Order: sequence, then C-alpha cells, then structure tokens
Amino acid sequence: MREPGPHEVLVRVLACGVCRTDLHVVDGELPQIPYPVIPGHEIVGRIERCGNAVQRFGAGDRIGIPWLAQTCGECLYCRRGLENLCERARFTGYTRDGGYAEYALADARYCCVIPPRYTDIEAAPLLCAGLIGHRAYRAAGEGENLGLYGFGAAAHLIAQVARAEGRRVFAFTREGDDSAQAFARECGAEWAGSSAQSPPEPLDAAILFAPVGALVPAALAAVRKGGRVVCAGIHMSDIPSFPYRLLWGERSVLSVANLTRTDAADFMRIAAAVPLAPHVEAFPLSRANAALQALREGRLRGAAVLVPDQLR
Repeated sequence: MREPGPHEVLVRVLACGVCRTDLHVVDGELPQIPYPVIPGHEIVGRIERCGNAVQRFGAGDRIGIPWLAQTCGECLYCRRGLENLCERARFTGYTRDGGYAEYALADARYCCVIPPRYTDIEAAPLLCAGLIGHRAYRAAGEGENLGLYGFGAAAHLIAQVARAEGRRVFAFTREGDDSAQAFARECGAEWAGSSAQSPPEPLDAAILFAPVGALVPAALAAVRKGGRVVCAGIHMSDIPSFPYRLLWGERSVLSVANLTRTDAADFMRIAAAVPLAPHVEAFPLSRANAALQALREGRLRGAAVLVPDQLR
C-alpha cells in the first residue's frame, strides 16, 4: 500500500457491494479497462490515514466511496456543472482500483457521509444501487405510476423511496421469476409481472435497470403519452428497431450516466430520513467470484455485499 496523496484517504474496507457494473468490468464489456484493476465501487470504509490536504474527514471516520472517483474540473461538462460527464473522469473499480480488497485509496473530495442508521453491509448498496437509482428516479419525473424493469439491488431501494413519496410501483422481472415478483411486492410494488406483460394501467415513466435493449420498446409500449423511459445501466445490449408509433405522442427515451457529488449528498439525505430496508446477502471477500456468479444467474434477492474475511 502506498501512502495517501494530499487529497486522498486510505480506508480499511468494511464492506463492498457487488454491482452489475462489476460484471461488465470482469467480462470486458466496458471500453479501455486498464487491466489489472480491482473491481468494486460501493465501498464502506474506516479511514486509517489522511493526506495533508484533507479537511472534510479525519482518521476513524466511516465514509462511503462511490463510483465517481475523480474529475478534471476543467472540461466543458465540469464547467457546466455536469461532472458526471467529465471527459477525463476516473471511476472506482474501473479506471481506479476499487473495494474488492482489504484496503482502498480514494480522493476524499469524492467520498460521502453515510447515515449512521445503516450497518456497514446495509450501507454498501446505497453507494451505487442507491445513487444511480436515485439519479434515474429523478430523471423519470414526478408521475404517479412508475415501472421498474429488472428488480434487483437498485430497484428494491428505489421502490421503497417511491412508495415513501406516495407513488405507485409496477415491477417487471424475468419470465417465470416468481421469487423476484414476490420480492418486489414485499418492497412495495402493487403489481409485479414479467417484462413480456403489459401493466394493468399505463405508466407515467419506466426505469430500465436490466441491461436488455429489447426492454426499451416494451417500456415505450407501457408508458402513456408524454411518458419517459430511463435507461439506468452503464452497458446495455443493442436496442432493436421499433415502430415510430411507440415513440410518438411525446414519449422519450433517455440515459443516465454516472453520478455527481450532489447526487450522493441528496440521496444520503433521503436515506437518513426514509428508513430504507436494504436486503443484502453477505459473502466473504474470498468468495467474490461466487457472489458475482450469483448476480450473473439472477439468484440474489436485493444486493450481494463482500466483507473482508477477517471481519466476518
């Protein structure tokens, strides 16, 4: 381990969530992956040492290390307040080593405070499933009927936020996945079915957490005029062609890319106020491959979280 730089903190990893983006890194589905790299961008850690320019945190603080690791502050997007689109951004667990480890280094300016009400393993999925889910949720607008395609780590948190705000949630899962549909109902969905089905009434918006391009036309068919379809993943299979009538009526399709530090602060305030119930399955760090395989095969209810073996 090297010493932290001026703005860096060295943290002892307490827990690290397992995200579908980690699979995309492992499978080589993202551009310019600088192998070898340590995956993991939902890191809960305790600060061991701080760089000499760190002012916000101190040794012993518990912090969260999210996906956005660093931005240039100079490009067009940074100057416009769109640091999530920074041309030279670095990302935890992708272009900077992440949390599938016992220790991690991070730029303290991009770390966040975690509400104390959550344990280490409960807090881990908040740092991506929660943050990216929240950005997608805001992009979906304020309509009452919200569809969630793919009911995993992100959807099970955002469903709880939506219900707390008085919205109605409609969940879409793989064909025949009765367990996932039952889980969606437990998390507040008033209807749950397969992604091949039509909801019982039109949606105001839909968020696609499943990285399946074929769900875009399906979701467009499910939203009413003026409705939005938000693609929340960093990677998605190709979207098939579809008739213009599905888009007509001022429906729209948009993507969510990365996150900002403001997103993190906003969502952590929500998580502090709304008693979210993250459903987590803990794996020892030595079984990281088993956790990734469980995610790949759709065998998780909620989120998988890695815990360094000596902490279990």
